Amino acid sequence: MKKIILMGRSESGKTTLTQALKGERIEYRKTQYINYFDVVIDTPGEYIQTKQLGYALALYAYEADIVGLLLAATEQYSLYPPNITCMVNREVVGIVTKINEKGADPKRAERWLRITGCKKIFFVDSKKQEGIPEILEYLREEGDRMPWD
Repeated sequence: MKKIILMGRSESGKTTLTQALKGERIEYRKTQYINYFDVVIDTPGEYIQTKQLGYALALYAYEADIVGLLLAATEQYSLYPPNITCMVNREVVGIVTKINEKGADPKRAERWLRITGCKKIFFVDSKKQEGIPEILEYLREEGDRMPWD
């Protein structure tokens, strides 16, 4: 399987998505440091919210095959600048989280991620497992077996 690093601001749903991708029970945990798992690298939101820590994310991106930029559908603005994906020599996908929450606007989040440069966008509700199989399938490489195979 390809390895994905999840990046996004605090409370965008990175750890919840990590738990869903791993098939774990969803429970709130504040990520304090970079966490490595089989196919996921979970990062603290503060890393993307702080310029100096953002450089660390650029370095950690080299340990993954794919960079996943998360943006909650409930966000009122995007932290990501236009066309930022060209700064990484990895594939970058957009992941819209919290798509079923009150006040969610998944299409707005999708537009922002497309402006950022993401060509592939996933829509997920980690608590309902919505969109999780699609991400796992995207991470699959030829010969990989999935739990549902």
